[in-house]
Amino acid sequence: MTNKILYSPKDVQGLISEGNTVVVDIRDEEDYKENHIPGSVSIPDIFYYLAETSNEGLKEVQEKFKALFSAAGITDDKKVIIYEDTFDSRYGGSCRGYWLLTYLGHLDTGILDGGFSAWLEEGLTVDNNTPAPEPSNFELNLREDIIATKDVVLASLQDCSIKLLDNRDKVEWVGKSSSPYGVDFAPRKGRLPGARWIEWYSFMERGSGIPYFKSPEKVRALCAEYGLYPDDDIIIYCFKGARVSNTFVAMRLAGFKHLRNYFGSWNEWSRDEKLPINDEVLPD
Repeated sequence: MTNKILYSPKDVQGLISEGNTVVVDIRDEEDYKENHIPGSVSIPDIFYYLAETSNEGLKEVQEKFKALFSAAGITDDKKVIIYEDTFDSRYGGSCRGYWLLTYLGHLDTGILDGGFSAWLEEGLTVDNNTPAPEPSNFELNLREDIIATKDVVLASLQDCSIKLLDNRDKVEWVGKSSSPYGVDFAPRKGRLPGARWIEWYSFMERGSGIPYFKSPEKVRALCAEYGLYPDDDIIIYCFKGARVSNTFVAMRLAGFKHLRNYFGSWNEWSRDEKLPINDEVLPD
């Protein structure tokens, strides 16, 4: 096991050759079928699944992904590497996979840095064969310290020691769209009361054209502009916990110690009319 999160394409190629790593592709099934990293398994639900954080909702998350990860042959003694196209092409889906596996208790999980685009840029092998992994019994060992439920977020609105970070796209933050799935996909537009906003794209930068996370120094400086510091207790939300996971990884790499993902995020919060929101439309 290692605390390392990001792995270069050559790192992943080496891990595959050692034979004790499960590589997970979270892209759409049709993209996976066209070509993918050899031996990788397809689990697009890592990106698409809309979660709720009630007791029943979390139980459903746990049961669903226990089944999917068991079918993929993931066991405690195997490393898992997650990848998508690039870090900004599917709203941080590979980071959502990293966060989800970590939450469920698989601690030896990493992310392909730069995604499939970086793999292709390196000229590494792809194929369109579908592997048949030997099923396992994926064991749950929940990390409650990295998740925030709806009830926890509601209580945090009265706790000045907890800082709430919204990292959605600007059009959502200002209250002109309810989601990335469409302007009116969710029933309400706006933001959580008292939240501060850093758009998730701000944690990345492009060098060769492929987005990578900013350096830890740059991430800490960015967060400091909004009054966020490595020792703070921070809950992050977006629409469904994918962009949160992207920012979660960037901030964790930068040394932030107390980060929680509100995994239900705006999709869950906006559907409960009893929960408070600030629905004032802000200027662009």
